[in-house]
Amino acid sequence: MASSAPTIKPTPTRGSTIGSLIFLSRWLQVPLYLGLIVAQAVYVWQFMKELWHLAHGVFSGHGMDEGDIIIAVLGLVDVVMIANLLIMVIVGGYETFVSRIRLDNHPDQPEWLSHVNANVLKTKLAMSIIGISSIHLLRSFIEAEHTVEQPHGGEALMWQTLIHLTFIVSAIALAWIDKVSAKHPPKAQPVVAPDDAPAPIPATVA
Repeated sequence: MASSAPTIKPTPTRGSTIGSLIFLSRWLQVPLYLGLIVAQAVYVWQFMKELWHLAHGVFSGHGMDEGDIIIAVLGLVDVVMIANLLIMVIVGGYETFVSRIRLDNHPDQPEWLSHVNANVLKTKLAMSIIGISSIHLLRSFIEAEHTVEQPHGGEALMWQTLIHLTFIVSAIALAWIDKVSAKHPPKAQPVVAPDDAPAPIPATVA
């Protein structure tokens, strides 16, 4: 009867002092993410203000027509989408570039966080930017009747459309690059055992 050989765990190697210092420098990004949390609180306040103006305009009888209500609602949706973008940057960026958040068994863990990396984060950010640009473009098209009457109004609409198309092309390019990277992952480098590592114990035959 053959006995299995014991598993030998590789001995962790210590990096250089400069390398360790460079690795620790990732914690300098923490104030940036905390600042984005403050920015999100500002957007919450902005959302509540716009919601109050919408409710006050509708129920006080100030004569808001359907177009004004749609534009106000689009403004609220715009704030929500920017807040979602901030959450994606804060949580995904911290998880990718600073430290693990350890939400594996949390019931509220975002679905995209389980497989987030730099490429996935860039693609999702690009899709969020397209959504925000779509809201702004839709608002401009609703107000197009008044916009074209202004000087260079038609030119402004054209540039907004071209910029939106540029965002779409950029998102498609990022998604394609992510797909190509997934098909051709980097080759794993062989692990070289240190000179002072103990030799593996051969299996004995009973």
